[in-house]
Amino acid sequence: MDRRSFLSLSAATVAASALGQSPAVSGSTTPQSVPPVPATGEIHTMGIDSPDFKVLTRDSRGNLFMAEHRNRQRGGPPLHMHPHQDETFCVLEGEYIAEVGGKRFNLRPGDTVLAPRNVPHAWAFVGNGTGKLIVAFTPAGKIEAFLSKISATPVPLQDPARFRNHDMVLLGPPLAV
Repeated sequence: MDRRSFLSLSAATVAASALGQSPAVSGSTTPQSVPPVPATGEIHTMGIDSPDFKVLTRDSRGNLFMAEHRNRQRGGPPLHMHPHQDETFCVLEGEYIAEVGGKRFNLRPGDTVLAPRNVPHAWAFVGNGTGKLIVAFTPAGKIEAFLSKISATPVPLQDPARFRNHDMVLLGPPLAV
């Protein structure tokens, strides 16, 4: 199985399990169909990036939150960690870097990185033009509320109290790009 097929199967498995469905028919590697989740139309603006909410917390009964980040400028969120969520990044377009547990990764379209819970991580768009990145949180936790709140108010992104209130720990500045 090539990498892209593996990634497609993995993505279908994550989505299906988050929605409480079996990802594959017994003895088969073909995912069962998962009912499509309607697009929310909830695009938020946070300075250099606009996350488009794809799977809302309520849609997965709290098991998954997924957003597509559209980056217009270089940069990304500060170094942080999630005590209760795993965060997965999948690059759709452009070039990114991710730092997970002190290891740095150069990411291009099709590349995926997992930041397990309790592991410090940050990511940044480093390409020219625009970039697109799918970010998924399992379980969803309070990240949807966090992204909604930071896009709706002028409070700085690097506010430790805001991170704490959404079950995250702010650990440092964004990656230098």
